[in-house]
Amino acid sequence: MRKISDNKLLNKYIKKHNIEKIFDDEVLKYAQLHFYEKEEYILESGETLEYYYLLVEGKIKIYYPFENGKSMLLKFYKDFNTVGDLELFKGIPILCNIDAVEDSYLLAIPSAILREKYFNNIKFLHHLVDSLSEKLYGTINNSSYNFVYPLINRLSSYLVEHLTGENYMILNSSYIDIAQFLGTTYRHLNRTLKEMEAESIIKCDDKKIHILDVDKLRQLSKNIYVKPL
Repeated sequence: MRKISDNKLLNKYIKKHNIEKIFDDEVLKYAQLHFYEKEEYILESGETLEYYYLLVEGKIKIYYPFENGKSMLLKFYKDFNTVGDLELFKGIPILCNIDAVEDSYLLAIPSAILREKYFNNIKFLHHLVDSLSEKLYGTINNSSYNFVYPLINRLSSYLVEHLTGENYMILNSSYIDIAQFLGTTYRHLNRTLKEMEAESIIKCDDKKIHILDVDKLRQLSKNIYVKPL
């Protein structure tokens, strides 16, 4: 991690993401800009939350580690999002590991400053409630669908969420990450993709997936909403 001493760049990110709507000047004067290189770890489970982070550029990966050495991918954050809401609010150690998937800039505010000077600020409390609610909704939504629906329905919904006006999509995540996100194995995901290819619904070309039958894909998605990575 490198601290970037560039007030012009810092202010650019503050204005770009309307961060003044979250923090007053009395807090923003403590703001720092941290840079993490691709694959560098940002936070580790069990550590104390030193900074409350706002991702202002890049992509980061959030995953929950288990005692047996395995982990569960929870989410990718791209561009603006916040990190450390629950740990800051509850005063608990960091729950998840967080790594930079690509070079990323994070606006960092010391958590001690927020606890001491800002915990009674209505604007910030509204932000925390909104952020935690959105993350809880996404977790419940995706976990429920992963439990109830077969993989072909979950995968179809995931692909529908990536649809644009083109007849193909380029996936920004690896197939292993997508498999973890959908609560399955890489082998099962690969088998399901081949089944959909055999039915002429899609055609896979590495990270590019051509949609051959949009109507069938939407039908398989069953109107469920799996939040994309």
